[in-house]
Amino acid sequence: MRVFVCLLSALALCQAAYDYKTVLKNSLLFYEAQRSGKLPADQKVTWRKDSALNDKGDNGEDLTGGYYDAGDFVKFGFPMAYTATVLAWGLVDYEAGYSSAGVLDDGRKAVKWATDYFLKAHTAATEFYGQVGEGEADHAYWGRPEDMTMARPAYKIDAARPGSDLAGETAAALAAASIVFKGVDSSYSANLLDRAKQLFDFADKHRGKYSDSITDARNFYASGDYKDELVWAATWLYRATNDNTYLTKAESLYNEFGLGNWNGALNWDNKVSGVQVLLAKLTSKQAYKDTVKGYVDYLINDQQKTPKGLLYIDQWGTLRHAANAALIILQAADLGISADSYRQFAKKQIDYALGDGGRSYVVGFGDNPPVRPHHRSSSCPDAPAVCDWNTFNSPDPNFHVLTGALVGGPDQNDSYEDDRSDYVSNEVATDYNAGFQSAVAALVTLGV
Repeated sequence: MRVFVCLLSALALCQAAYDYKTVLKNSLLFYEAQRSGKLPADQKVTWRKDSALNDKGDNGEDLTGGYYDAGDFVKFGFPMAYTATVLAWGLVDYEAGYSSAGVLDDGRKAVKWATDYFLKAHTAATEFYGQVGEGEADHAYWGRPEDMTMARPAYKIDAARPGSDLAGETAAALAAASIVFKGVDSSYSANLLDRAKQLFDFADKHRGKYSDSITDARNFYASGDYKDELVWAATWLYRATNDNTYLTKAESLYNEFGLGNWNGALNWDNKVSGVQVLLAKLTSKQAYKDTVKGYVDYLINDQQKTPKGLLYIDQWGTLRHAANAALIILQAADLGISADSYRQFAKKQIDYALGDGGRSYVVGFGDNPPVRPHHRSSSCPDAPAVCDWNTFNSPDPNFHVLTGALVGGPDQNDSYEDDRSDYVSNEVATDYNAGFQSAVAALVTLGV
């Protein structure tokens, strides 16, 4: 559905806008579809069933819950923690958008489904389970998660096998979530913050890349570096505590690691642009604002774009990258940097995904949305019907509508095929929807 609105700016721009409130609501349904473990009584996506109820650690620790990563059933902790951080960020800064759309409670539940799992996975001060499921064995299976029979080993980091990026990102997620729940459930918020501090201490004192310790993750989510996650975590801890020791730590590491000379797209492996906008917001220092402005101006003026105007940052998950960039640009606008033009540009990126690119790229929404996302559980008919690789190879639409999921998207020429076997263009993932959802929440908050 589209409605016509006018933006209040120096130049009043009247144009068609999408129903962002529905998009926000639908994105939360996608997260429900990705839930692992025992599903709650208020589960809205009723075609999903309880699954992976025997996920355990080395000593029998309960590791049920959390989110399946994408179209598969591995629980990859690193992108899951990034997803939780970015979702919590949107709830902290754009709570009014969630309230306006009537989904504030559901937004909190989406974060809590991840943070409850992280609390379970944090089995000792310097021990954290960062993955459940083995990548290749999982990917060899096409079917319902409740029907899985393959072994689901659990992998952890500890003092001897560190993972500063994983522990740091999880600390950031828990710290950001502690802000979300501070006025809602103070004891839960305090527990999240306590664990965030422990995990940050672990990340800082025992340094190393998690994918050097959890080697199965290398083929799927190999980490480039842990430096940005350490600064990201310290910055979120400062925001959650107002304890200047965390700000001092964040700025010291930022300078030590030379992050002022970095930029690059916000994603599960690169938090630098997020660090920069957060530090600009929390310190009001011009140096951070100038760095943010330089990066956003690069995106707007120099970054490659498709003929129809989509930021083209990387082929794998094109729309995910554009949506993440939109979130950074909206954050920069919140700092008062070229606010009107920045918001207009960010809005165009989101609107491309919703239909301006010639079709919707969000399952179940808008004009000609994808009906064959690369996603196992939604492709499967209800039991007891068989679901296997013949289902994968079928030309038919997915049996269930994976409402709210953002697919990978088009290539550099705006070309796209709704083909389940093309996982580059048609896979969905929890990290794909995270920046997208938070950017949409910003647009709802702005009332555009």
